[in-house]
Order: sequence, then structure tokens, then C-alpha cells
Amino acid sequence: MSVNHQWRTDRFDHLKAVIEDDIARDRYNGAVLIVARGGEIAFQEAIGSHDQAQTRPLAMDSVFSIFSVTKAITNVLAFRAIELGQFALTTKICDIIPEFFTPARSPITIFDLLTHTSGLPPFFTPRADLNIDKFDDVLAAIYKVAHPIGPPGAKVEYSPMANHALLGEAVRRSDPAKRSYRQIAQDEIFTPLKMTDSSIGRRKDLAARHVIPDFRDLIYSHPSSSNLGPNGAFEEEHAEMPWVGAVCSVPNLFRFAEMLRRGGELDGARILSPAIIELARRNWTGDKPNELYATVAHRANWRIFPAYMGLGFALRGHGMHHALYGTLASPETFGNYGAGSSLFWVDPVRDMTFAFLSAGVLASDTNIERFQRLSDIAISAAV
Repeated sequence: MSVNHQWRTDRFDHLKAVIEDDIARDRYNGAVLIVARGGEIAFQEAIGSHDQAQTRPLAMDSVFSIFSVTKAITNVLAFRAIELGQFALTTKICDIIPEFFTPARSPITIFDLLTHTSGLPPFFTPRADLNIDKFDDVLAAIYKVAHPIGPPGAKVEYSPMANHALLGEAVRRSDPAKRSYRQIAQDEIFTPLKMTDSSIGRRKDLAARHVIPDFRDLIYSHPSSSNLGPNGAFEEEHAEMPWVGAVCSVPNLFRFAEMLRRGGELDGARILSPAIIELARRNWTGDKPNELYATVAHRANWRIFPAYMGLGFALRGHGMHHALYGTLASPETFGNYGAGSSLFWVDPVRDMTFAFLSAGVLASDTNIERFQRLSDIAISAAV
């Protein structure tokens, strides 16, 4: 039954004005976002442009590279495999991928990969000249160079690449139908959830609406096999990167988040059970900091805060500290984020969903402060 939630619409006017001011100050090029409660959309806007010169306006169906929000898709595919008994949270990754075996890597489990406590080094690429759109080539390089820098469980070292590359391969290896990672994502997530603007790799029919990643002054390199430029991997149709390679529109990202908010189901399509989502929303890393964000906090002169990692999801957690989902979010709020531009979260206490993709990638500290501010404004609109 539909519930008419109460909102302060003036706060949505303010939210839009804050984003417009950010764009006017040239902090980023534009953004598309949706705010909802109980599944009812209260605010949706496309603001600004694809490009820094503001010549190509964004639309609600603009398609973005979602960077590490791709990990959320891989998480869900791993959860599905667990529910089907294809592997377990306690399964050692070397038992699925024997090429990865070394004595030091043998204890690493699916649980360790999901919680970013595997002890593997937190690299963005295993080799500087590697074309990262080729999944098998990336895996071969990971097998060769990704040696533990500590035992599993000792630290929370956010893994930009290796953990979710291995999780994606575990999903692929354990699939009875022997499908590609791309096809599994299509068949088990995008098609049943009617995420028609989403794909692994930039599907050809989405290219005209794709917001080409703008890293501005940030020095990143994501080379690809077609030699499309320093970050060409995000424009490759057949790129298969389970850690960073999905494209998606905000309405599609919202549908994905809504599935999670509703305990694994949306519009009659059951993707997961409530049981595994409840497990995934639990803090599994205690008070350990996320070493990557401890470095960001130290550089920005912030207080270092706990990682609050669930299974694949980052949680708001307790205490007063910088928080992507806003300081006003409930401790149970969970979601995923990607490279200075991409975010979704679900607040199960307020029954709220927030989905946001932006054009123009911000530095980590600036991005955290941006999302904290915008999330707090959005939460304050719910009354």
C-alpha cells in the first residue's frame, strides 16, 4: 500500500541550488540524482552538463561510468552464488581459482575479499602498462604480483582492483552455465531489474548517452586494448572489469538500490534473500580503520574513523566523523561509492534511498565532504 511521506520541499530546492552553485564554482560539471522514501520518488533532477564548458546538458537517462559502484554488482552476484551453494563465505579463493594458489594466499576466503581484509596489496593496476579492459589479462597479472602484505583479517585495506577481480572470477568459475561475468550480470541483475541503461562495458547503443569520464586535474590511467586514450577502458564496448567497469543511469542505479532496500526483491523480481542482505549490512571490521581513508583523513587533518565494512557494503556506522552518507544518516545506512563521482545509499531506519552520479571526478577528501553535505540536506527533507 502506498504511503504518502511528508517532505520539506524547500530543502529539495536548496539541494538543487547547492549543486548548481558547485557547478558554477567549477567543482564538477553536473549531476543526476534521485531521492526517495518507501520507494516513492520525492526529488529527481538532471543538473548541469556532461562537460566542463557546459555545452551538453545532462538528462535523467544520461549514462555514466560508475567506477567502484561496479563492486556492488559483483557483491550481489557473489551473494547469489552463496545462496545457490556454489561457494560459501568461508570458501578459500584458491579452491575456486587454483592458479591463484601460493602458501601465503591459501587462507584468503570469500569473506576476506568482501570485507577488504584479504591482506592483498591495494593497487589500482598490477602493471603500469596493462590494458585493464581484458579480464583474463588482468587476472593473470594479479596471480603473478598480488602477494599478501599481511595476514587476512589484520587490516582493512580497501582494494581498488584485486579483491573484486577475484570475486568476479569466482562467480564466473562457479557458474554451472559457464557464462562470462558480463553475461551473468546481464541475466541475473540487469534484465530482471529492468536496468535497460546498464551494462558491463559500454554497450554500443548506450555510447551516445555516455558521459565520458572527466578526471579533471587528477592523474589517473585506465588504458585499453583499442588505444582510446589514457582512460579509454571506460569507452570499450567489451571491457569486463568486475571492480570498475559498469555503466548505468541514475534511474537504473535507483532500481538496484531499491532492490536492496526491499530485502532483495523489486517488482516481483527476487534477486537475493533478506537473510544475506541482513548479514551484509552488519559491521564485520569492528573499529579498524580503512587504511586508504586513514591516509585521506591524515592528509586532510581529519579524525581517523573506523572502516565500518559490511559484506561488500560500506556502512555509516556510529560516532561523529566524515561520512559519505551524511552525518544525519542512521548507523545502519549502507551503500557503495565510486571514484569521486558515484554514490548510492539506503537508510533502512528512514526507509530512504539516494542515488547520485556526477560528471567530473573529485579528489577523495573533496568528494567525501561533497557527498556528506548533499546527503545531509536530502535527509533533512524527510519529516
